[in-house]
Amino acid sequence: MRDGADDADARQCLLAQARFAVEAGVDLIQVRERDLEAAALAALVTDLLAITRRTPTRIVVNDRLDVALATGADGVHLRADSIAAADARRLAPAGFLIGRSVHGVADAAAAGDVDYLIAGTVFPSRSKDASHRLLGLDGLRAIVASAAAPVLAIGGVAAGHLDAIAAAGAAGIAAIGIFIRASDEVEQAGCRAFDLRAVIGEARRRFDRVNSAP
Repeated sequence: MRDGADDADARQCLLAQARFAVEAGVDLIQVRERDLEAAALAALVTDLLAITRRTPTRIVVNDRLDVALATGADGVHLRADSIAAADARRLAPAGFLIGRSVHGVADAAAAGDVDYLIAGTVFPSRSKDASHRLLGLDGLRAIVASAAAPVLAIGGVAAGHLDAIAAAGAAGIAAIGIFIRASDEVEQAGCRAFDLRAVIGEARRRFDRVNSAP
């Protein structure tokens, strides 16, 4: 169990990373703190919304529609086995983003009225064990072909995969590892926040080049 000082340091590090993400022009920040109770999660989302206010970056809350609505977040990201998008849409205000995780064509077909899909796991990832079923690029391509909403690829995404992901028709990527780099000094301070502009700029250039090819 971390003590209060550790929790405060981790929170400040997360907020620092959010500021870097906003400066880099990240489209969405998904708040995926499943170990937090509703009040603590709401407080974190409120702090993140203060950082993204009057910027293009949007905050979506992982699966906790109640917290997303209570804090005025920009949207909710639903798990594959969560409530129907239509049920969330009935409770949400106009312009509220709804995304969903999908793991195959059947999931994509059943996704309902969503603004985007996150499809994975595409590549081997350190966060998944070796037995975890992978979509691969063929699976990603099949989901893109069957989906009515833009599809973001997730799972083991590295810089060397970007061209192939774009060629499969994905609208972009969702990731953790590719966005986490740290200098030695930052590592020693226990914070892995860093300037994302180079990573985001390169990703956008790769997708733009593939999408503009004849």
